[in-house]
Amino acid sequence: MQIISQVLFLIALVVGIGFFIRNIRRLLRNIKLGKDVDRSDNKGERFAKMARIALGQSKMVKKPVSGFLHVIVYVGFIIINIEVLEIIIDGLLGTHRVLSFMGGFYNILIASFEVLALLVLIGVIVFWIRRNVLNIYRFLSRELKGWPKNDANYILYFEMVLMVLFLVMNATDYQLQLNGAPHYASEAGITGSFPISQFLLPIFEGMSNATLIIIERAAWWLHILGIIFFLNYLYYSKHLHILLAFPNVYLSKLQPQGEMNNLQSVTDEVKLMMDPDADPFAAPAEAEEGAEPDKFGASDVFDLNQVQLLNSYTCTECGRCTAECPANQTGKKLSPRKIMMDTRDRLEEVGDIINIKGKYEDNGKQLLDDFILREELWACTTCNACVEACPVGIDPLSIILDMRRYLVMEESAAPNELAIAMTNIENNGAPWPYNQQDRLNWAKEN
Repeated sequence: MQIISQVLFLIALVVGIGFFIRNIRRLLRNIKLGKDVDRSDNKGERFAKMARIALGQSKMVKKPVSGFLHVIVYVGFIIINIEVLEIIIDGLLGTHRVLSFMGGFYNILIASFEVLALLVLIGVIVFWIRRNVLNIYRFLSRELKGWPKNDANYILYFEMVLMVLFLVMNATDYQLQLNGAPHYASEAGITGSFPISQFLLPIFEGMSNATLIIIERAAWWLHILGIIFFLNYLYYSKHLHILLAFPNVYLSKLQPQGEMNNLQSVTDEVKLMMDPDADPFAAPAEAEEGAEPDKFGASDVFDLNQVQLLNSYTCTECGRCTAECPANQTGKKLSPRKIMMDTRDRLEEVGDIINIKGKYEDNGKQLLDDFILREELWACTTCNACVEACPVGIDPLSIILDMRRYLVMEESAAPNELAIAMTNIENNGAPWPYNQQDRLNWAKEN
């Protein structure tokens, strides 16, 4: 029977890890659909930023209540899962609490795991109340209807169940030790390390050892299978940020937020125009025969760079960006969170086509218009409030700007007010409709 259990555990572990690797490969493939971008500079500064923001949660705690709770859940969930190492060893070797040879240190570990499990459980319950009872404004936006709302709740339920299973597993284990059950009594040296689950003992008093073993084994199996399932659910969930927050922060831009990048395609065009010896009709030397010229700006996910696509997968859908957005606050359609969610949805749609057909075939859709509306793009004030607010270094503004560039430079589809201003700049050297000779008339005395 023990051998069968070990074999089943090995199968579950291999299948779970294999499925996870497949999903990670698909994730990387989808991100690589974007344009290359070099973020290999200033490694020391990037590591420091990653340690401060992704590891240290420095931006999360700017909102004290949710930030403090998130730190508890974040730290607790990571540290508690250290025990997964022991569970894996026990599952493969058929042992029970194989690391208990560490004695007093092991007692401290188990005790700290239990305290953290209780804190995580409390934090998750508070998060559920905030999302579903208190009706906090940033959780009521139109983009959080349906799956996004359900996904957030599924994760909360999942974490509640995993923490309860962990405490039930320890409580029944403790009771079996007290009962002197074979295979459990040998671990009696750790009976002092159950500060939380010991309060569950009255539930299990009077039960036979056989019943307790069934409950303990069921909790043990459900706990580890739940973790394996959770690991694979991440790919389909907003909780990918658990894995992607670190590389996302590391690869975020280091320049001042208000500094816009130059499009290489525009730079090349200007250089061509400024070169008196250049042939304007000649194709660039590096261009492949029959290749289309570089597009100005972005109309689809293929036109965005890989960091922008990584941003879309890293979005936690917390809504801090949208809550800080002045355009959104005045009732306009723009929601930076929706920009990131729409980008991810379009990228996933493209990925699904590749999964089915082996390559991308145009389905008649693109990011512009089919997912992100022009009205949303032009509502942005480019204030960078969304970028500053994001706790994991996401830059919705860069996507907005690239899509605006496409509208202006490829479709000449700027709003009338902007078109007038640009015409005035071209003709008069200023956005106002006055001749340059008349620009100082306002200063003349009447």
